[in-house]
Order: sequence, then structure tokens, then C-alpha cells
Amino acid sequence: MFDAAFQALAALLDPTLLIYLVVGVLAGLVMGIIPGLGGTGAVAVLLPFAFILEPTQALALIIGAVAVVHTSDTIAAVLIGVPGSASATVTLMDGHAMAKQGQAARALSIAFLSSMAGGVIGAIGLTLSIPIARPLVLAFGSPELFMLTVLGISLTATLSRGNMVRGLIAGVLGVLLGQIGAAPAAADYRFTFGSLFLNEGLDLVAVALGVFGLAEVIHLVAKRGAVSEVTGIGGGWRQGVRDFLTNWTHVIRGSLIGIWAGVLPGVGATAGTWMAYGSAVASSKDKKKFGKGDPRGIIAPESANNSVEAGDLIPTLLFGIPGGAPAALLMGALLVYGVEPGPRLITDHLDIIYTIVWSFAIASILGAALCFGISTPLARLSNVRFPVLGAGLIVIMFVSAYQEPKQFAVLQVMLLLAALGWFMKAINMPRAPFLIGFVLSIPMERYYFLTTRLYEGAEWVTRPGVLIMLGVLVLPLLLAARRRLAKNRTVAVEVGEDEEEGADVGVLEHSWVPSFMAGVFALTFLGALIQAQSFSTRAALMPTAVGIVGLLLSLAMLIREIQVHRRAGSVSEGKLAVLRNVGAAFLWITLFVVLVYLLGTMLAALVFVPVFLWFVAKMSPWRILVYTAVLLAVLWVLHRFAEIVLPVGIFTPGVLR
Repeated sequence: MFDAAFQALAALLDPTLLIYLVVGVLAGLVMGIIPGLGGTGAVAVLLPFAFILEPTQALALIIGAVAVVHTSDTIAAVLIGVPGSASATVTLMDGHAMAKQGQAARALSIAFLSSMAGGVIGAIGLTLSIPIARPLVLAFGSPELFMLTVLGISLTATLSRGNMVRGLIAGVLGVLLGQIGAAPAAADYRFTFGSLFLNEGLDLVAVALGVFGLAEVIHLVAKRGAVSEVTGIGGGWRQGVRDFLTNWTHVIRGSLIGIWAGVLPGVGATAGTWMAYGSAVASSKDKKKFGKGDPRGIIAPESANNSVEAGDLIPTLLFGIPGGAPAALLMGALLVYGVEPGPRLITDHLDIIYTIVWSFAIASILGAALCFGISTPLARLSNVRFPVLGAGLIVIMFVSAYQEPKQFAVLQVMLLLAALGWFMKAINMPRAPFLIGFVLSIPMERYYFLTTRLYEGAEWVTRPGVLIMLGVLVLPLLLAARRRLAKNRTVAVEVGEDEEEGADVGVLEHSWVPSFMAGVFALTFLGALIQAQSFSTRAALMPTAVGIVGLLLSLAMLIREIQVHRRAGSVSEGKLAVLRNVGAAFLWITLFVVLVYLLGTMLAALVFVPVFLWFVAKMSPWRILVYTAVLLAVLWVLHRFAEIVLPVGIFTPGVLR
């Protein structure tokens, strides 16, 4: 074990791998500061580039981004009061309050050091879990692995903030989309509707970028602009270091809570940070300072949010169950290289595990060091109106999604999923269960068929591991039922809020829109159920089960929404304005896709970016010229030297093909 650990460290210290690690760290820092994108956006953007790299290079690139996203998302939370991710909302309370008192540098110093410590402690926890978990993992058979896939989806959904039914629907919908393409247990294609593109199933990157990244771009472009109440960073760096050292017990406690929250599938960084914050408040004698700029209110959540990401890797690597959306994408990357997370990973690819551990630890330290040096320019970036950033992000996201399938249809799929992702966000439906359900759909079906072939009837249900996981699965349902009966809901601190959701969610929650979406979901599952009857027996089993469960859940949601919001009637004028702005943003993105279809990426960007910046971002002509030239240069360099494939249009000149 120690030999593998030191060999992985020696390999990681190779200059080439360090360069990829640094690139990943820089990408994670930039993505972290953009509200709403977070770890999923960072990994999704980098994932296509990882396909052309060696496995260790790709892991260094991706882990570098994942390890530091929660380090930089603090900058926007502290300086402008807009969290880069949902977990940063906890830091916002004391961090932004401290910044408004002229101590932004002190708050950032505390946050960076705490995030670094949380990442390092999380990496240590991941390392220690390997020898402890190894006997347990090796004892797992197909029944336990099947139950783990069910548990991973169900816990993510049942612990989601708000209505549990919505989380379950999101998870089941993800499983349904994962069924598109070839069936793993039969020579049959499902839900392809005669399309050759769908025969291979939906691409993970396109799904993630559509539901998370592009949906957030639409949301932020529609909002237009960000205004900061903080005029500068100020001083206080050294005071922040002293605060960090003085409250070292909160650092350790918060990190341990974060690891624990990460190990449990579906809990995530938001729950971990809230629990760490609550623990800090409960253990402090003077509680009145919290929420008014108390250093402990920054240390506890910041220590937890980075260690959560390391904790997420424990079920992802050792059990094949992603603990969150970024971990699900990492799992997808491993599968691309033929490395399947689970019991065999420990025996066959121990070097990969230690590469991830070392990458996480080094990236955490490097990310904190870079944040100290680039806080000022990153702070300026957070004040840039988002349409300015959105023009380039739209181009980059579509290019990223195109890399694996290399078919124009993937851009159309992204548009549809972006609309779905935005509506899920607007009605406060968590999106992490959707992505995890999509990733685990085929493994769940494969493990189920293997289990039924090895065991007679329901014999496998009596295995101790299966019974334990059934208990873990039922417990949240009982607790949720108890909370519902007691009518004692709290939105601010309820565990399991979707990690990738931003602070501005649920804009259409109290209207007729959730009822409408419930009807759409019901029709979708009903259509899938009808279509499944034309498949062979084995191919139809899972889609039928998913269709029945999804239909029942959707009808339950529809009935509940009609009861709760029967007086909502029409959407208010303010919400109609939001819908108009969102519709306009969606039309702009659709225009880019049409231009790509006609002209190809380079010419589409040459036309779309200047027009978008002129009409939406209201930039001056010379800045538009520079912006467009830089973006086109980046695309050319990526195409020429990084072998990035750019979509070609039907009228693209031969020189650009």
C-alpha cells in the first residue's frame, strides 16, 4: 500500500502532470467564482479535454478543479453576497458581514486557510479509508452493489431540500434517460425512435452541461449584471491567519463533519457546511456574534465544504456510488478509460486511487496559495456583468459537449436539457439526483440482472449487507414522514440541498408551473411505459419499473401541487418578466446553435459573439473586437494543438473544416 502511495506521488511530481494539475486548479478557481456553475460545471467543461489525455493526466486535471471550487466560490460570497454554490451560502452570513465592516481580506484569509486545511484533512481521511474499507468492499457481491445503486439515487432524492417527491422524480427521470440506447442485458435498443445518434445513448457531458451549466448560463444571462456592496478587499490578511490558528478545533471538527457528510450519498456539501456551522454555534459560549462577522462562522463551513469533496470520493471509488454530481462525472471519466470504480479498483488500480489522493491534497494547498495571490483580479471578475462572461461560456460549453459524440444532434439535446434544467431550478427541484440517476442507470440494471441469475427468488434480500442498506433507505423516508406530520420544516438548514443549486432558486415555485411540470413528467413516464411494452422481456423490465414508479410519483406531485397552489392562479407580473428574460436568453443560445449548424463553430462565434455582446452585454465596439479576437484565437489554438474538434456547418468553407 505504501509503495503504491509513494509511486503515485513520484509520478505526480512529474512536471507534465503538475502542469495538468495547475490547469485544473485554475479552471476550478475561475468556475468557482461564477455563481451557479461550481464543481459540476468545472468538471463538465474539463471532461471532454480529458478524453485525449492519459488516465493519470486526466485525473490530475479533474481532481485539481474539484479540489478548489469551494475555495474560490467564497470570493463572490464574501465580496458581493452572491454565493458561487449553495454550500457557500453558509459562509456568506459571516463572511459578507465581515466584508461590509471593511475586513474582506480578513474573511478571505480565514476562508482560504480553512478550505486548504479541510482539503488536506479530507485527503488524509480518504487515504485512511482504503485499508479500513478494503475488507468490506471485497465482501460485496452483486446484491449489495445493486442495493448501493438504489441507495445512491434514493438518498440523494429523499434528503433533497424541499419536497421529497420532487427529488425522487428527478432521480427516476435521470434513470429513464440513462435507459436510452442499447440494453445491457438484451440485444435491443430502447427509446431511440429510429435515430442512430440515440443508439449509443445520451452523452454524460452533454447531460451535465445542459442540465447544470447551460441552464445556469440562461438563468444568469436573464438576470443581467451583478452589483457589489463592497468597494475593496482592504487589509486584515494576518489577522485572518491568527483567527485560523486560534480556532483550530473548529477546523478539525468541521473537516470531520464534512468527510462524514461526503461519505453518505446525497448529503453533499450544503448539508455538511450547515452541520459544521451548527456544531460551531452549539459548542460556542458566545453565540450572539454568529451572523455578524464571527470568524468561527467562516472557519467551520469552509473546513467542511472542501473535505466533503474528498469524502464524496470514498463511496465513488470504493463502492462505485457517486456522492454528488462532480463525483458522478469523475466516475464517468474513469469508466471511459475502462476503470470501473468498486471492489476491483482497490486490487487492480490502487495507483489510481493514490494519484487522486495526492492530487486532491496538493491541489488544495495550491488553490489556497493562488487565491491569496489572485483574490483582487478574481474579485474584479465577480463584478463583471454576466452577459460579458456568458458569450464565451456559451461557445465553450457547446464545443466541450461536442467532443465525445462528434454529432450535431448533441447540441440539440443540450438545448432541451438546458430548458429542463432551468425549469427544475425554477420550481426548486434538485438536479443532483437527476445526474446521479443517469450515471447509475445502466450499472443498476446490470447488477440487478446478475443478482437474479445468481440467486433464487428473493434469497438475495436476506443477505446482511442488503438488509442494512434497506434500513438505511427506509430511515430517511420515516424521518421525512415524521417531519411532514409535525409540519416542522426549515428551509435554511434542512440537509441535502442540491449542491449545484445557486441561492436564487424556486422563482416559480409558488405558481401553477410546478403543477404543469408534474403533468409533463407524468406524460413522459406514461409514454415511456407504453413504449417499453414493445421491447423484449429483458429490455423492458427496467423501463417498465421506472415508468410505473415515475408515473405514480408524478401523479402524487400533481395532486399535491394542485392542493397547495390552487389559489396561485396566474403568474405574477414579476415572474412573467423573469420568464420573458429567460425566454430571450434561451433564444440567443438557440441562435448560436443554428449558426453552428449553418456556418460551423468559428464563423458562428465570429457572428454570434459580437452581436450578443452589443445587444445583451452593451459593450463598446473596441472591447467587442478584442473579446471576439481572443475567443477565436483560443478556439484555434485548442483545435490546432489540443486536437479539439470544432463542429462543422453545412456552409463551412473548406479551409475551416
